Amino acid sequence: MQLTISPENPLEWLALRANLAPIPLLHAQIMPVLAKAVLEAADKGVFDAAKDGPQTLDDLVRTLGLNRKALGELMGLLTAMGYFTYQNERFDLTRMARRFALKDDPQSVHGMMVFNNRVMWDWMSQLGNYLETGQGVQYHETLSAEQWRYYQEGMVAATSTEAREFGRRAPVPKSATRMLDIGGSHGQHSVALCKKLSALTSTILDLQPAIEQAAPLLARQGMGDRVQHQVGNALSDDFGDAQYDIILLSSLAHHFTAEQNQLVTNKVARALRPGGVFIVNEFIKPAVGQKPELVGSSTDLFYGLSSTAGNYSIAEIQEWQQRAGLKSHKVVSYRTLPGRAMVVAKK
Repeated sequence: MQLTISPENPLEWLALRANLAPIPLLHAQIMPVLAKAVLEAADKGVFDAAKDGPQTLDDLVRTLGLNRKALGELMGLLTAMGYFTYQNERFDLTRMARRFALKDDPQSVHGMMVFNNRVMWDWMSQLGNYLETGQGVQYHETLSAEQWRYYQEGMVAATSTEAREFGRRAPVPKSATRMLDIGGSHGQHSVALCKKLSALTSTILDLQPAIEQAAPLLARQGMGDRVQHQVGNALSDDFGDAQYDIILLSSLAHHFTAEQNQLVTNKVARALRPGGVFIVNEFIKPAVGQKPELVGSSTDLFYGLSSTAGNYSIAEIQEWQQRAGLKSHKVVSYRTLPGRAMVVAKK
């Protein structure tokens, strides 16, 4: 799966082939507007205002209290983007929008859209400074309690689809009884595996501010004592010796330097039981010479900006694991998320 600019007719195909289409203009002018329109629509409640059926523009204006002219322009764009259809002067949500944009749908990314709009969008203005200095935002050190809440709700939204596939396809021992989920906050990955393996329990190790905001989100999963939080720091805490059958590091390696990831992996290797697995679950940095991949490359730059770290290649992740004495086991690429994979090692 690739995110690309695709021609819709032979003339557009010829224009692309002949280098007549101003692609940078699309990137610079059109795409930022598309992104911000979707974020504001989610934040202002536009999608949920139409969840009960087709709405006229005036219906939406009354419900949302927004300016009629401006909302009409937004609705025209959202219709062009495939979030709405327009018939008989009414806007109706598409199947895609109903699944992924409504606030309460289990697979919705609404929380991520609100987080990106209220918190992340401002970070992008720091990209120039990052390019000059190499110093990122380091947002974990600066988030307010309210921003931590937006962040945790965003992480739940971003991983709801992924966690289902993770639960189905993660190569874990069927006899596993103990799991350590490093930085797992909301616990969706732990919950998915505990539902799959009846004897499994999981400990989620995370920072105190993250747990404070993530605890209610985990409680909604109804897993009781089988999935629990433990306050800790992956860089400074010891994980013990031969304690776990499964250790997961999901969406955390991109916040750490290569040296820090090696430190964590060394501790993981000691903490695994014989036959246990270590899963690094990440967006993957495309290796030099490989086919370009927009998701892996864009998240690499974004994580550099936000954490002064970034994505890593499969080879780099496997090198940490092998240096710690683990054996490369499998690489499982996600079918629902381009550029993302589980890099699995075994003790």
